[in-house]
Amino acid sequence: MNKKYKKYIEYIVNDIEKPYLKSLNMYGLKQEECELVLSKLYDQQVTIKGNRVYDTNDNQIYSENSTGFWYKEEYDSNGNEIYYEDSDGVIVDRR
Repeated sequence: MNKKYKKYIEYIVNDIEKPYLKSLNMYGLKQEECELVLSKLYDQQVTIKGNRVYDTNDNQIYSENSTGFWYKEEYDSNGNEIYYEDSDGVIVDRR
């Protein structure tokens, strides 16, 4: 990855806000570029399937819908959900 492209990706990582997928649309990125941005944001490899984002263990870690509602989840090493947050302000922290 060249320096200019890397700098652009880092700019997007620092610029986007939730709902992430909607925010990424304004950059006109390809799917793999969106996955790169979100991988850097989540500090792990992610895959986007429709309006959902999955980690390498196939845990859904983020989702949003067309109305702007979003939620994110975090999992421990055993695949148990340890954190949930959504756009309505609901936060469940099981850590």
